[in-house]
Formats: sequence, structure tokens, C-alpha cells
Amino acid sequence: MDSAVTVTDLVVDRGARQVLKGLSFAVPTGQVTGLLGPSGSGKTTLMRALVGVQVVRSGEVTVLGRPAGSPELRALVGYVTQSPSVYADLTVRENARYFAALYGRGAREADAALRDVGLADAAGQLVRDLSGGQMGRASLACALVGSPEVLVLDEPTVGLDPLLRVELWEKFHALAAAGTTLIVSSHVMDEAGRCDRLLLLREGELLADDTPAQLRAISGSDDLEEAFLTLVRNRQEVAA
Repeated sequence: MDSAVTVTDLVVDRGARQVLKGLSFAVPTGQVTGLLGPSGSGKTTLMRALVGVQVVRSGEVTVLGRPAGSPELRALVGYVTQSPSVYADLTVRENARYFAALYGRGAREADAALRDVGLADAAGQLVRDLSGGQMGRASLACALVGSPEVLVLDEPTVGLDPLLRVELWEKFHALAAAGTTLIVSSHVMDEAGRCDRLLLLREGELLADDTPAQLRAISGSDDLEEAFLTLVRNRQEVAA
């Protein structure tokens, strides 16, 4: 399968506002695809549509050859939201082992997932006593323990120190090299260069679907933030 995710003419409304405006794109298998754009651009709404928990007005979203949200995808797609999705009254280890059991995995896999996200030393702490960044990593560990084929991560590096951010991105690329498809959202443009491919969103529209190198070439700038601004200006000129 060349594409793990295919989106065709996706439209999503929130009340009277159109949040996603007819998006169409494909996400390659076994790559890290970055979903970049400012706050309010529609990133989280799009990710919710990819995992099948968002009501859509029209269009199609296919994941691993099945409609998004299909029951058979539950064990194949991992989703980490911006808000922690772990149990505050359990320890980090208990959370990881609980989610491992749901996937038919054991304590060894749970402990390995905690090491992968740098939480081995905090395994015995209650989740409610963790920092925000640690809670996010605990949620990531619980998603990784199921070894999903598609991993959707909503702003996974928010609040992390630079060293840990680098280590997580190294983990993301190791997962992709092993065949996992990752979709990682961020509003921080300096993370764009860490992705194999980029989807640039603004006000619910897809401005670009290219590699970082192609975006630099199109804009004539090595700075990806400047490339994004160039695309915005070009779109505004066309609209005018």
C-alpha cells in the first residue's frame, strides 16, 4: 500500500463555521508526515477526522484501506491528543501495563514503551503528580505499546525540553523506518524540517503538500517559516 491514509474532498463544519474546506491529500506509508499550521488552522479537527471521531459534512477519509473509525482499525491506529489520555490515579507503569493488556501485550512491552519516551525513572509515580510534559509522554507510551501501524500525534512535543524533543523525533523516525506511518502536528515551524513530508494548513485550507526540500525550492528560501509565509502571500495575491 503506497498510502496509509487518503483524504478526498473533506469538509467539516463547527456550528456556522467551515473548519476544513474540501481537503484532499494522501499520506505515504512508513514516513513522518508533519501537519503544520498556526493555532486555529484546523489541525486538531483534521486529526480527529483521521481517527474517525469527528463528524464530517462531506468527503471521505480512508485509513489502511478502510473508512476512518472502522472497528477493525482500533488496534491498528494510535492517537495521542493534546490533553493527557491516561488515568491520573494510577502510576505511570500501571497505565502502560493496563493499555498493554488491552492490546494483548505484557509487562515487558509496557516497560519498553516507558523507556522509549524517557519515563522509566518515573514509572512508579502517580500520573497526577507528573508535569504536563511527562503526562504527554505517558500518553505517548500508552499509544506506542500497541505497536500501531498508523500513529497520529497532536502536538506531542509541547512543553518538552530541547534534548527530549530531539530524542522523541529520533524515536519517530525509527518507528517510520520500521514501517509505522506517523502524522505529527505542530505549530512550531522549526519542527517542519524534521518531517519527511509536510502538510501546511491555514484557515482550513491546504496550502502545500510537499517535502521540506521542495517547499524550500518553491519559495527560494532555506527558512521553512519564510516558505510558509511566501505560500500565504501567494494565495492572498491569487484571491485578490
